[in-house]
Amino acid sequence: MPASKSSVAMLRRTLILVPAVVLAAATAALAMPEQPAPYSPPPFAKHCHFRHFGEGVAPPATGYPDDPLCVVYAKRDITVDNGGAARFVAAEPARFAIATKPCRYWQVDHWSVQLDRGFTAIVRWDGSYWWDRGRGIGGVLMSNFRIAGQPAGADQAAAAVATVSPTAAAYIRAYGRGAHGAGGGSTFILGGGDPTCPSR
Repeated sequence: MPASKSSVAMLRRTLILVPAVVLAAATAALAMPEQPAPYSPPPFAKHCHFRHFGEGVAPPATGYPDDPLCVVYAKRDITVDNGGAARFVAAEPARFAIATKPCRYWQVDHWSVQLDRGFTAIVRWDGSYWWDRGRGIGGVLMSNFRIAGQPAGADQAAAAVATVSPTAAAYIRAYGRGAHGAGGGSTFILGGGDPTCPSR
Protein backbone atom coordinates (compact mmCIF):
# COMPACT_ATOMS: atom_id res chain seq x y z
CA MET A 1 0.00 0.00 0.00
CA PRO A 2 1.52 3.37 -0.95
CA ALA A 3 2.36 5.77 1.83
CA SER A 4 0.00 8.69 2.38
CA LYS A 5 1.19 12.27 1.96
CA SER A 6 0.80 12.85 5.70
CA SER A 7 2.93 9.77 6.47
CA VAL A 8 5.72 10.96 4.20
CA ALA A 9 5.50 14.47 5.69
CA MET A 10 5.84 13.05 9.23
CA LEU A 11 8.81 10.94 8.14
CA ARG A 12 10.43 13.99 6.53
CA ARG A 13 10.02 16.09 9.72
CA THR A 14 11.47 13.24 11.79
CA LEU A 15 14.56 12.83 9.62
CA ILE A 16 15.29 16.56 9.78
CA LEU A 17 16.26 15.99 13.44
CA VAL A 18 18.95 13.43 12.58
CA PRO A 19 21.54 15.88 11.18
CA ALA A 20 20.87 18.26 14.06
CA VAL A 21 22.17 15.65 16.51
CA VAL A 22 25.26 14.99 14.40
CA LEU A 23 25.90 18.69 13.87
CA ALA A 24 25.73 19.34 17.61
CA ALA A 25 28.40 16.71 18.22
CA ALA A 26 30.67 17.83 15.42
CA THR A 27 30.63 21.51 16.42
CA ALA A 28 30.44 21.24 20.21
CA ALA A 29 33.60 23.25 20.83
CA LEU A 30 32.57 26.04 18.45
CA ALA A 31 35.92 26.08 16.67
CA MET A 32 37.16 25.21 13.20
CA PRO A 33 38.30 21.56 13.29
CA GLU A 34 41.71 20.37 12.24
CA GLN A 35 41.93 17.40 9.87
CA PRO A 36 39.66 14.67 11.32
CA ALA A 37 41.06 11.27 12.27
CA PRO A 38 39.28 7.89 12.14
CA TYR A 39 36.60 7.51 14.78
CA SER A 40 37.56 6.38 18.26
CA PRO A 41 35.47 6.18 21.44
CA PRO A 42 35.84 9.08 23.88
CA PRO A 43 38.87 9.08 26.18
CA PHE A 44 36.51 9.30 29.16
CA ALA A 45 34.62 6.12 28.16
CA LYS A 46 35.81 4.15 31.21
CA HIS A 47 34.17 6.74 33.47
CA CYS A 48 30.74 6.40 31.83
CA HIS A 49 27.69 5.16 33.66
CA PHE A 50 25.12 4.99 30.85
CA ARG A 51 21.58 6.16 31.41
CA HIS A 52 19.19 4.20 29.15
CA PHE A 53 15.96 5.60 27.71
CA GLY A 54 13.22 3.59 26.01
CA GLU A 55 11.27 4.47 22.89
CA GLY A 56 9.94 8.01 22.99
CA VAL A 57 11.08 8.53 26.58
CA ALA A 58 12.44 12.01 27.28
CA PRO A 59 15.03 12.64 29.97
CA PRO A 60 14.05 15.04 32.77
CA ALA A 61 14.27 18.69 31.75
CA THR A 62 16.58 19.41 34.69
CA GLY A 63 19.13 16.96 33.30
CA TYR A 64 21.69 15.13 35.44
CA PRO A 65 24.76 16.14 37.46
CA ASP A 66 26.84 13.47 35.66
CA ASP A 67 30.03 14.62 33.95
CA PRO A 68 30.66 12.72 31.80
CA LEU A 69 27.00 12.32 30.93
CA CYS A 70 26.57 9.14 28.89
CA VAL A 71 23.17 8.19 27.45
CA VAL A 72 21.66 5.49 25.26
CA TYR A 73 18.45 6.25 23.38
CA ALA A 74 16.22 3.62 21.80
CA LYS A 75 14.93 5.14 18.55
CA ARG A 76 13.67 1.99 16.84
CA ASP A 77 10.01 3.03 16.87
CA ILE A 78 10.16 5.99 14.50
CA THR A 79 6.90 4.75 13.02
CA VAL A 80 4.03 6.78 11.60
CA ASP A 81 1.03 4.47 12.06
CA ASN A 82 1.29 4.03 15.86
CA GLY A 83 2.46 7.53 16.78
CA GLY A 84 6.04 6.44 17.44
CA ALA A 85 7.42 9.14 15.16
CA ALA A 86 5.41 11.80 17.00
CA ARG A 87 6.70 10.55 20.38
CA PHE A 88 10.25 10.61 19.00
CA VAL A 89 9.86 14.24 17.89
CA ALA A 90 8.32 15.23 21.24
CA ALA A 91 11.25 13.75 23.20
CA GLU A 92 14.04 15.38 21.16
CA PRO A 93 14.00 18.89 22.76
CA ALA A 94 14.72 17.42 26.22
CA ARG A 95 17.47 15.24 24.75
CA PHE A 96 19.13 18.29 23.21
CA ALA A 97 18.72 20.30 26.41
CA ILE A 98 20.54 17.85 28.69
CA ALA A 99 23.37 17.45 26.16
CA THR A 100 24.38 21.11 26.47
CA LYS A 101 25.17 21.02 30.20
CA PRO A 102 28.10 18.64 30.82
CA CYS A 103 31.65 19.24 29.63
CA ARG A 104 31.94 15.59 28.58
CA TYR A 105 29.03 13.96 26.76
CA TRP A 106 28.51 10.66 24.92
CA GLN A 107 25.28 9.69 23.20
CA VAL A 108 24.58 6.31 21.63
CA ASP A 109 21.46 5.93 19.48
CA HIS A 110 19.77 2.93 17.88
CA TRP A 111 17.68 4.16 14.93
CA SER A 112 14.93 2.56 12.85
CA VAL A 113 12.56 4.39 10.50
CA GLN A 114 9.42 2.79 9.08
CA LEU A 115 6.02 3.96 7.92
CA ASP A 116 4.01 1.14 9.46
CA ARG A 117 4.62 -1.56 12.07
CA GLY A 118 3.67 -4.13 9.46
CA PHE A 119 6.45 -3.03 7.10
CA THR A 120 10.14 -3.80 7.23
CA ALA A 121 12.15 -0.75 8.31
CA ILE A 122 13.13 1.59 5.49
CA VAL A 123 16.50 2.14 7.14
CA ARG A 124 18.19 1.22 10.44
CA TRP A 125 21.52 2.26 11.92
CA ASP A 126 23.40 2.96 15.15
CA GLY A 127 24.96 6.29 16.05
CA SER A 128 27.68 7.39 18.45
CA TYR A 129 28.27 11.11 19.13
CA TRP A 130 30.59 12.49 21.79
CA TRP A 131 32.57 15.54 22.79
CA ASP A 132 34.89 16.80 25.46
CA ARG A 133 34.47 20.58 25.54
CA GLY A 134 37.42 21.09 27.88
CA ARG A 135 39.89 19.35 25.59
CA GLY A 136 38.24 20.60 22.39
CA ILE A 137 37.68 17.17 20.84
CA GLY A 138 34.70 15.17 19.62
CA GLY A 139 33.64 12.28 17.43
CA VAL A 140 30.79 11.04 15.25
CA LEU A 141 30.08 7.52 13.98
CA MET A 142 27.07 6.08 12.15
CA SER A 143 27.24 2.31 11.60
CA ASN A 144 25.40 -1.02 11.20
CA PHE A 145 23.21 0.15 8.33
CA ARG A 146 20.36 -2.00 7.07
CA ILE A 147 17.92 -1.19 4.27
CA ALA A 148 14.70 -3.19 4.09
CA GLY A 149 16.28 -5.65 6.49
CA GLN A 150 19.46 -6.21 4.49
CA PRO A 151 23.00 -5.07 5.45
CA ALA A 152 24.02 -1.97 3.50
CA GLY A 153 26.81 0.53 3.17
CA ALA A 154 26.56 4.18 4.16
CA ASP A 155 26.03 5.35 0.58
CA GLN A 156 23.07 3.01 0.16
CA ALA A 157 21.56 4.14 3.45
CA ALA A 158 22.03 7.77 2.46
CA ALA A 159 20.24 7.13 -0.83
CA ALA A 160 17.33 5.55 1.09
CA VAL A 161 16.70 8.73 3.12
CA ALA A 162 17.79 11.33 0.54
CA THR A 163 14.29 11.92 -0.85
CA VAL A 164 12.91 12.90 2.57
CA SER A 165 16.05 14.49 4.05
CA PRO A 166 19.00 15.40 1.81
CA THR A 167 20.77 16.86 4.86
CA ALA A 168 20.49 13.60 6.82
CA ALA A 169 21.76 11.75 3.75
CA ALA A 170 24.81 14.02 3.58
CA TYR A 171 25.68 13.31 7.22
CA ILE A 172 25.28 9.57 6.72
CA ARG A 173 27.70 9.73 3.79
CA ALA A 174 30.17 11.82 5.78
CA TYR A 175 30.13 9.85 9.03
CA GLY A 176 28.76 6.46 8.09
CA ARG A 177 30.47 3.13 8.43
CA GLY A 178 28.29 0.27 7.25
CA ALA A 179 28.47 -3.46 6.66
CA HIS A 180 30.24 -2.99 3.34
CA GLY A 181 32.91 -0.69 4.80
CA ALA A 182 31.66 2.44 3.03
CA GLY A 183 32.58 5.73 4.63
CA GLY A 184 33.75 5.98 8.24
CA GLY A 185 33.26 7.96 11.38
CA SER A 186 35.57 10.76 12.44
CA THR A 187 37.23 12.08 15.57
CA PHE A 188 37.81 15.82 15.54
CA ILE A 189 40.42 18.01 17.18
CA LEU A 190 38.46 21.22 17.47
CA GLY A 191 41.10 23.33 19.20
CA GLY A 192 40.76 25.80 22.01
CA GLY A 193 38.63 24.14 24.62
CA ASP A 194 36.36 25.49 27.29
CA PRO A 195 38.43 26.91 30.21
CA THR A 196 35.52 26.35 32.59
CA CYS A 197 35.72 22.56 32.12
CA PRO A 198 37.92 20.49 34.46
CA SER A 199 39.19 18.38 31.55
CA ARG A 200 40.86 21.47 30.06
